[in-house]
Amino acid sequence: MYQYNDFDRDFLAERNAQFRAQVERRIDGSLTEDEFKPLRLMNGLYLQLHAYMLRVAIPYGTLNGGQMDVLADIADKWDKGYGHFTTRQNIQYNWPKLKDVPDMLDVLGEVGMHAIQTSGNTIRNVTADHFAGAAKDEVADPRPTAELLRQWSTDHPEFQFLPRKFKLAVTGSANDRAVIKAHDIGIRLLTRDGAEGYQIIVGGGLGRTPMIGKVLREFLPKADLLPYCEAIVSVYNLLGRRDNKYKARIKITVHENGIETIRDLVEERFALLKPQFGGVDQKMLKDIEAQFALPEFKTGSVAVFKDAYHSDPVFRSWADTNLTAHKNDDYSIVSISIKKHGATPGDATSAQMREMAAIAREFAHNELRISHEQNVILPHVHKSHLPAIHARLKAVDLATANIGKISDIIACPGMDYCALATARSIPVAQQIATRFDELKLEHEIGDLKIKISGCINACGHHHVGHIGILGLDRAGVENYQITLGGDHTETAAVGERAGPGFAYDEIVPAIERLVGAYLENREDENERFIDAYRRLGLAPFKAALYPEVKADAA
Repeated sequence: MYQYNDFDRDFLAERNAQFRAQVERRIDGSLTEDEFKPLRLMNGLYLQLHAYMLRVAIPYGTLNGGQMDVLADIADKWDKGYGHFTTRQNIQYNWPKLKDVPDMLDVLGEVGMHAIQTSGNTIRNVTADHFAGAAKDEVADPRPTAELLRQWSTDHPEFQFLPRKFKLAVTGSANDRAVIKAHDIGIRLLTRDGAEGYQIIVGGGLGRTPMIGKVLREFLPKADLLPYCEAIVSVYNLLGRRDNKYKARIKITVHENGIETIRDLVEERFALLKPQFGGVDQKMLKDIEAQFALPEFKTGSVAVFKDAYHSDPVFRSWADTNLTAHKNDDYSIVSISIKKHGATPGDATSAQMREMAAIAREFAHNELRISHEQNVILPHVHKSHLPAIHARLKAVDLATANIGKISDIIACPGMDYCALATARSIPVAQQIATRFDELKLEHEIGDLKIKISGCINACGHHHVGHIGILGLDRAGVENYQITLGGDHTETAAVGERAGPGFAYDEIVPAIERLVGAYLENREDENERFIDAYRRLGLAPFKAALYPEVKADAA
């Protein structure tokens, strides 16, 4: 993984000292909250419903055990003993005191972490496939590309005050685990005639106007990435609307001007910018790539894994659900669920963070990943270590065998924390997970993605859930709309609204009826919910959701 150099450390120290002075001026009254707001947003500090919230960047989701330990220390010393992992592969602290934030940032800086550009109208934390470097199906590790983009975009003088926030995601596989089609710029590594390059997608996004991104370049040579991305953001910076923040994202710019016009403008700008880079970006990339070499893989027997798999049904269930094929056949990718039934999706205690850090150091080449699905990944684990890891995870409530299942729910913080939310997300997620655990249907249901947002900003990605749930305020009462058929993968799609919303106490029974209709109508146990929906259409699911309509018609 990337190691900070002297420039990086000096840059962070200077930024943190600058922000410390700004915080002191806010506390002594020299700055009003309105004056302080743009300054704190540049450093990842929000003012939420009950307190300030600090959002810490975990670029492309990669961190080591020492960094995870520091995240745990911060949770204990300056928060309430836990952190919340987000769909942007960040971690949020919901209860810091303003006077403590500079100290938190200094401690983060000591281990090469920061909160810069995790908020504001700028280029946000660059995300990537959480299986990067380990996945059997990838063309190349996308993290060096993501790191190059991070370095280019951090404090870029032209892009600190864009029309609206701007998000990039990178994947190295045709199987999209980074949701690239729902980003402002989505990037997929590929090869053509033996040459490395990228497919560039632009104009994706969720929120109140969800759109799937469009291909801007089918193949961009590897050496052209930074000038081409700079051309895209430059064109957006000039064309993007500033008269209406709800129409300010690049997806609206692409929609209003047309992809062909945007392509022509980008290509024109790219032709001017490309000579200015002079190859320095490729030298940077070469240096970065050297830091992402694969670890020295362990060799040896995997018999202990096979023995445990055949003798322990609890371990076997976890292995079947939470392990993914690794490019080395003696290894597995381990997905750690931090969504025990009834728990808050994305929340990890300081004790859990420390145990994951210890496991990573002892068994997993000292590497962890945060997924956009709010779980934690051990990317490189020799199969002989899996029984021991499972036992250690079980001891701290991290061995739930539900990755990809109905209780592996993405949920934003909702009205429990967020000042923008119009409904609760967390209790709905908890109740759905608990209910289907009680019914013992989770593994029979199979692969099913439920995503919940507490407002139209869609931080819970509900638009691209197989089942999406959007919480709204209807005359002071929580109301939950359901969308069906969304997809965040390479076959990305925005879900279709099923019909009228449901009250808070009606939403869990509605989901139960919906899943019952799927089980009743699927062709066999191998047909996923999303596939059954595509085959059958909305009708049978809508009939299950609104049985009173069917009764009235009869």
